[in-house]
Amino acid sequence: MPKMKTKRAAAKRFSFTGTGKIKRAAAYHRHQMTHKPQKRKVQDRKGAILSPGDARLVKLMLPYGA
Repeated sequence: MPKMKTKRAAAKRFSFTGTGKIKRAAAYHRHQMTHKPQKRKVQDRKGAILSPGDARLVKLMLPYGA
């Protein structure tokens, strides 16, 4: 049986917590920051946990993650 391949695009965007949940970064935090409110920019520094439905799809893309 050949090895399963990891989707590299997903591997660069998601990471696993110690309990197996999947972390993601906030969207809209790459460029054009001058017109966004400071409060939104500060809040977007934190990551978030994927919802269970999305996490199931990401786990298929990252077979060796968890």
